[in-house]
Amino acid sequence: MIPRYSRPEMVKIWELDNKFRIWFEIEAHACDALAKIGEIPTAAAKAVWERGAFDIARIEEIERETKHDVIAFLTNLAEHVGPEARFVHKGMTSSDVLDSCLAVQLTQASDLLLADLDRLLAALKVRAFEHKLTPTIGRSHGIHAEPTTFGVKLASHYAAFQRNRVRLETARKEIATCAISGAVGTFANIDPFVEDYVAEQLGLEAEPVSTQVIPRDRHAAFFACLAVIAGSIENLAIEIRHLQRSEIREAEEYFSPGQKGSSAMPHKRNPVLTENLTGLARLVRSAVVPALENMALWHERDISHSSVERVIGPDATVTLDFALARLASVVETLVVYPARMQANLDALGGLVNSQRVLLALTEAGIGREEAYRLVQRNAMPVWLEGADFLANLKADPEVTLSDRALEELFDLSYHLKHIDWIFEKVFGDEASRESVA
Repeated sequence: MIPRYSRPEMVKIWELDNKFRIWFEIEAHACDALAKIGEIPTAAAKAVWERGAFDIARIEEIERETKHDVIAFLTNLAEHVGPEARFVHKGMTSSDVLDSCLAVQLTQASDLLLADLDRLLAALKVRAFEHKLTPTIGRSHGIHAEPTTFGVKLASHYAAFQRNRVRLETARKEIATCAISGAVGTFANIDPFVEDYVAEQLGLEAEPVSTQVIPRDRHAAFFACLAVIAGSIENLAIEIRHLQRSEIREAEEYFSPGQKGSSAMPHKRNPVLTENLTGLARLVRSAVVPALENMALWHERDISHSSVERVIGPDATVTLDFALARLASVVETLVVYPARMQANLDALGGLVNSQRVLLALTEAGIGREEAYRLVQRNAMPVWLEGADFLANLKADPEVTLSDRALEELFDLSYHLKHIDWIFEKVFGDEASRESVA
């Protein structure tokens, strides 16, 4: 991923230095395990740890000749370790190193993404409680529907990202497996104890059946999880973009001093951050199909998955890390306009109460179809001509409700009576404590 959309900590996970360090640890832990069961001298395992090192430039030089990155690494490692290097990689195959390393990198990436989600969740929670009772219009099909609150909008996104956090924890656990099973995964030349030992040292679980490679359904599920998180990012980003539209102007991205929105029009305040997030979400989702296609490998293994994962591993995690951090910042600094929300609520002359009137008429004994006809008949002039809905209803002799009864149907608080209950469902006991405070 290009530096513009990268954050240093996530990038480091995918740098060669970290990759080769993990490779070294896999080989060194395997030597320790082999020494523990008497397969190699204890002094040899100790020498690997004491003298083991690698030089990236030298590895690349060797690989230009061998055309094999793991062999190039082992050759360079042997140049540092000396004669004891003959015990390194004993009974192992390249996939033991590559797949176990990828598992470590993806778990490291997951930990950063979980921290990103925690920051975003905290921001959404704070802003949701801040605007718990800030009334705004709810929209369906982009059209005014009935009142809600801005806090409920944000609580909905909080719940989505809370589910995403659970999904990512599951995906992290599923991807965190180690394979040290040798060629075609039969352990013919290496004791299964080595796999268990290395897995424990790396914080992984031993893969039940690795067939030389770790099954790629694990990876497919992982990247699908990242894509779902990206979809939730885009969902919130699009909501903010819509709310910032000139015709709505209920909320907008923070516009910093000195910021410029357009090279041609000095008045512009564009939702560039959330537009950017929409694009980044597309990039993360683009990893899913290749990850799914990686599941079908020839027999016990091929390397058709390798080139794909060398790209989507870094790109998807780096992009999602950046996107989550950017979205958290957008939420933390989001500028909200409650007065504009109220103005939009009032813009259609009370039409947002049409369902209440419909239900009241049916409760008064009018058939639903007839009640619907009466309400719609009085609503359409308001929609088309800007009339007053309540006044129209009062003037209609077929609407049998009293003026006072009609006026009560236009009470905004009616729509907000269950907000506390919604917040308790989303935030649990914390919602009750916040309400008391």
